[in-house]
Amino acid sequence: MNKAELVAAMAAKTGLTKKDTEATLAAFVETVEKELKKKDGKVQLIGFGTFEIRSRKARTGRNPQKPGEVVKIPASKAPVFKAGKAFKDAVNKK
Repeated sequence: MNKAELVAAMAAKTGLTKKDTEATLAAFVETVEKELKKKDGKVQLIGFGTFEIRSRKARTGRNPQKPGEVVKIPASKAPVFKAGKAFKDAVNKK
């Protein structure tokens, strides 16, 4: 499912226009991004999951085009989503 299909499905479910639904989805994404940029930022949606930031330490790696070449990979932050129990159960329900 891509963004357009998600917007269409959400619009059909809520009765909102696709334009309003897309604006709502954009506001949600923007709000999550803004919160995660804060120190110790975290967005927890009970029953769905948690968006948070994890820090990755600097490390060395190999250049895939030149396997003998060592490359330094700088430290970075990565957004992570951890699914909640209710969401996992809903997905695994048969």
